[in-house]
Amino acid sequence: MRAELDAGAILVDTRPAAQRAVEGEVERALVIERNVLEWRLDPTSDARIPEATGWDVRWLVMCQEGYSSSLAAAALRDIGLHRAADVAGGYAALAAASVV
Repeated sequence: MRAELDAGAILVDTRPAAQRAVEGEVERALVIERNVLEWRLDPTSDARIPEATGWDVRWLVMCQEGYSSSLAAAALRDIGLHRAADVAGGYAALAAASVV
């Protein structure tokens, strides 16, 4: 994952604030809660974030254990963000591997 981030991928943490407060934050991650994800990353949306510059951005979506992020990444691909992917195992896997 670090190599992808170094190559320009953008990590998005979709965990709710309460979960991040208990489990911890992730360095280099943009926090965008799941309920607003699609319109924040859609480059044609009036509500997009500055990083949503086009359809070829490599988005790496993370949740707590990798379940909702797999669905979120699929939804992003459905709207045309074809390089979106989820972080397998989510925050729990990153913490277990001492990556966070």
